[in-house]
Amino acid sequence: MAAEKFPVEAGHIMMFARSIGDANEIYYDEDYAKTTEPGGTVAPPTFVQASAQFDPNYFLRPKIGEEWFGSASGPTGITKREGGSGGGGGGGGLHAEQHYVYHRQVMAGDVLKATTKPGKSWEKEGRRGGKLKFSESVTEYHDQKGELVVTATSVGVQTEKPATS
Repeated sequence: MAAEKFPVEAGHIMMFARSIGDANEIYYDEDYAKTTEPGGTVAPPTFVQASAQFDPNYFLRPKIGEEWFGSASGPTGITKREGGSGGGGGGGGLHAEQHYVYHRQVMAGDVLKATTKPGKSWEKEGRRGGKLKFSESVTEYHDQKGELVVTATSVGVQTEKPATS
C-alpha cells in the first residue's frame, strides 16, 4: 500500500467507528474528546487500513475496463487464464495476521503518508496443504511532520497446493 496523502478527517473517523460498531465517544464527540488524555478526536485502532482508499493502485479497487476482485461469477471475480497458475503453486493465499505498533494516536487533522516494504519471510511444512510460505508486508504511516505514527505488519501465507481434508 502506498498512499501519498491520507487526510484523517473527523467525519471519516466517525463513519469508520460506526462501520465497526464502536460507540466510544472519543471517535464522535469533539467536546468530549477534548477532555480526554489525547485532547482531541482519535481514530479507532484499525483505522489506518482505510488508507487503502487513498492508494490509486490498491489491488481491490475496481478499475474501469478491467476485471477486479468480485466482478465476475467466480468466487474472486478474476477469471483464471488458460495456462496460468492464478498466483502460483496451485494452492491458495490468505491473510494470516495483522500487527500494529502505535508510536502515538492517530488524530483528526493528521495527514498521513503510507509506505510499504517487504518484511521477513519464512516457510513451514503444513499438514494438508504442503509447504506454507509466509511473508510480511510492513506499512509505515508518517504524519505531516514526517514523524512515524503507526507501523502495521501484515502476514500472508501461500499454500503449495490446495489443502486436502
